[in-house]
Amino acid sequence: MPLSDTKLRALKPRDRKYIEADEKGLAIEVTPTGAKRWVFRFRLHGKRPEMALGLYPDVTLKRARELRDEARRHVAEGIDPRDVRRALKESALEANRNSFAAVSQEWFAARMAHLSKSSRDRANLALDRDLIPYLGKRPIAEITPPEVLRCLRRIESRGTLETAHRVKRVASQVFRFAVATGKADRDPTTDLSGALTPTKKKHLAAITDPVEVGRLLAGIDGYQGTPIVRTALKLSPLLFCRPGELRKLEWTEINWEARQIELPAEKMKMGEPHIIPLAQQALALLRELEPLTGRGKYVFPSARGQSRPLSDNGVRTALRSLGYDNNTMTAHGFRAMARTLLDEVLSFRVDYIEHQLAHGVKDTLGRAYNRTKHLPQRAAMMQKWADYLDNLRVQAGADNIVSAAFGANGAR
Repeated sequence: MPLSDTKLRALKPRDRKYIEADEKGLAIEVTPTGAKRWVFRFRLHGKRPEMALGLYPDVTLKRARELRDEARRHVAEGIDPRDVRRALKESALEANRNSFAAVSQEWFAARMAHLSKSSRDRANLALDRDLIPYLGKRPIAEITPPEVLRCLRRIESRGTLETAHRVKRVASQVFRFAVATGKADRDPTTDLSGALTPTKKKHLAAITDPVEVGRLLAGIDGYQGTPIVRTALKLSPLLFCRPGELRKLEWTEINWEARQIELPAEKMKMGEPHIIPLAQQALALLRELEPLTGRGKYVFPSARGQSRPLSDNGVRTALRSLGYDNNTMTAHGFRAMARTLLDEVLSFRVDYIEHQLAHGVKDTLGRAYNRTKHLPQRAAMMQKWADYLDNLRVQAGADNIVSAAFGANGAR
């Protein structure tokens, strides 16, 4: 008699495993532990093999019979159904290896592991939140431009246009990696040019007029905040590194003998180690701060504890206290200040400046400059820059004295 669910539930384990037949080669095997395993027995090429079809009740009686009938059709064609199953599993594994999720993981390990933590975090967020949930299981070679666009439209609907463009760039890098590794033929994001709502490029505020720079420096000179914030504020124009690189600076990254800061690749936006030559003025500021924070990890520790770096609001709040809001001057603006004045006033070579800004500079052969490229010239540039800032500060102070004197005479 064929099996039924009532009979299947009533089957009890014995000291040894035993078989209860259904029909057409299907049977249930009951083990001493109580497990019930479906098996299909068939005859092919003079042999009588069997094929496991899963455990009951995970595989129901109805489903077991469907699997049996499918296997019988293969047997009728002279094909071993176990070979068919193995081929399907291998195909599924291959598809999984070539899925968007799998390829994106390969891309991240190959292309992003050496970049800064902030860059890795942004890429991870783009993948985990906006791409993999919708494209992750799809074979990367089969993903179409409309599929990618639907992901980007979801981001646009949140009102985050810049994020949509950033996610599109991440997706494009993954697809281009797939093309390079033979897992896809093309990058579908190239067909989405102009499909997204354009963003308005927002430049961070910066002061680049020499007279106004002098007034800013004079204001910084009179800042009455904590020694940690005051030193960070004074070093911002001298070093013109990224604000995060300054506030997370560690004492071990200062090479006193070589008179330079040596930042590791994992801290840098471009993922390459970077050197900041120290002018005499910068060295003096660091030496002055060393007795206060030199026993800890960070040059500029947080007020909340030595194990944390200065808040990203530290320099910004200091600038506000001096009367400079976000529309006038920002912590990042010291980079634009240096970029403009080093080029337009002090006439230094642009490649020196760009390399000191830790931008992705390449030589005439398309090779990326290493961290020591033009280092003596950059060191001389940093000293001349510091001297120039001193002159602007002194001139601003002299102008203030003259203005005050004229004001006083006028009052008489």
